[in-house]
Amino acid sequence: MLVDEAQYAPNLFSYIKMKVDRSDENGMYWLTGSQQFHLMKNVSESLAGRVGIVNLNSFMYSEIKRNTSKVLFDPLNLKKAEKIDVNELYELIYKGGMPALYKDSNIDSNIYFQGYLDTYISRDVRELTEVGNVDSFKKFIVSVASRTGEQLNYSALANDAGISVPTAKSWLSILTSSGLVYLLEPYMSSELKRITHIPKIIFMDTGLACFLAGWDSPRELQLSSSSGHYLETYVVSEIIKSYNARGIRPNLSYYRDKDKNEIDLIFYKNNTLYPFEIKKTASPNKSMIKNFDLLSKVNKKVGTGGIICLYDDLMHLDEKNFIIPISSVINGKD
Repeated sequence: MLVDEAQYAPNLFSYIKMKVDRSDENGMYWLTGSQQFHLMKNVSESLAGRVGIVNLNSFMYSEIKRNTSKVLFDPLNLKKAEKIDVNELYELIYKGGMPALYKDSNIDSNIYFQGYLDTYISRDVRELTEVGNVDSFKKFIVSVASRTGEQLNYSALANDAGISVPTAKSWLSILTSSGLVYLLEPYMSSELKRITHIPKIIFMDTGLACFLAGWDSPRELQLSSSSGHYLETYVVSEIIKSYNARGIRPNLSYYRDKDKNEIDLIFYKNNTLYPFEIKKTASPNKSMIKNFDLLSKVNKKVGTGGIICLYDDLMHLDEKNFIIPISSVINGKD
């Protein structure tokens, strides 16, 4: 049995619990809902330890292109894929992955996103006691979207919205709990003394982020100084979405130290670190991975890494690292 918008029937959960406890059968009930706060509250109170949870994000590139052979991005099993033109790529970043925009090509994305924002705030956020001033919350979410791909700065977010830092922290937790924002945590190790403890903001739908930040066109975004941050956001969010769709939480982080040395993305798997740079370039070179050497101080193996970029083909950069087209990350095939 599938129950949609299950959060509107909170009394149902206790009966489902009784039925589940009497049976060894898995998958008896599928509960879906668009209000995550209330749905998860009921799940945690009544069905703890009895459920598997899958977070559904907006469409991935592979879903937009109906690529049913999409495989997870795996540093140990890199895949070739069809080339994606850079102009097409920024059109995808600008449009995002909201299903309604692909179901009906006549929908004005600005009108859609404005309606989405108003609905999200009026239906979900207003019901939470942490949000009192809706106008300030709108300013806050615009500030977060404008800083996607950057390190989190609560003071700057608070100043933009005219709120206190504790309020900014509370409101950001709402955005992360609802799945709109993912915080990419910094890599932490006792062997590294000067590393940052600040997470990085990843807005999970780049189309919504572009709307909130006020970008008028894909071309304007592509030529802007923020284009690299939005590209990085898109790549990281696509990886997270693909893992979420299979009920898996990837172990991702990034590296940055007090000297501003940075590694954009680190996979941690089987006690091994896999470092990656994400660059808006079609001409990658070895100097772009020089910071990978910083991981040699860590008491862990450093595995295959590379530069995720606008190059056409998957190929070796050196003996250990690869040049990885963005298409291989977001559209990898068997």
